[in-house]
Amino acid sequence: MVTALQERPALDGPSSYLKYLPAIYSESEFMGRFLLIFESILGPLESVVDNLAYYFDPDTTPEELLPWLASWLKIVLDESWPLARRREFVRAAPRLFQWRGTRRGLKEMLRLATGVEPAIVENFGTLTLGPQSLLGRNTLLGNGQPHTFSVTLKVDAPSQVNAALVKAIIEMEKPAHTAYSLQIMAADAAIPA
Repeated sequence: MVTALQERPALDGPSSYLKYLPAIYSESEFMGRFLLIFESILGPLESVVDNLAYYFDPDTTPEELLPWLASWLKIVLDESWPLARRREFVRAAPRLFQWRGTRRGLKEMLRLATGVEPAIVENFGTLTLGPQSLLGRNTLLGNGQPHTFSVTLKVDAPSQVNAALVKAIIEMEKPAHTAYSLQIMAADAAIPA
């Protein structure tokens, strides 16, 4: 990861712009000093242009420009997140847009926002299936609501999770015709039967 943008060399001696002029001007000491005025003004701008690609990379853009870069992708970053998580969120945004409306997309978006892998159980109407389905405990036969799913976040400190943000992400990512339930619980708590 590049942490500092490349800097232009200090302006000492005749201007480097002399090489762009006809040879007759390169002999003039006055012209070398005169062009230093323009080089001192344009040098910082050239540095920005030379390093422009770094501003569009979430890993190398300055921290204060990260929200601007995120706005290009129509996402809003939570300023309380650590810098590494905000950079990862911007980096993953184009990939997440391809998965919008899918379980995979919702799961990844919630993982990036909370730092925890959520458990998402989909209800298929007459049968609720999950990764650890147990008949009679967490699997229903015949009396579930169609087009619903549940999201469970098991975190170390449930009070520190921004529930409003989690709900907003679910509302934004879920298909329009679906409903959901959300549980945010302590990591050591058992999932109710």
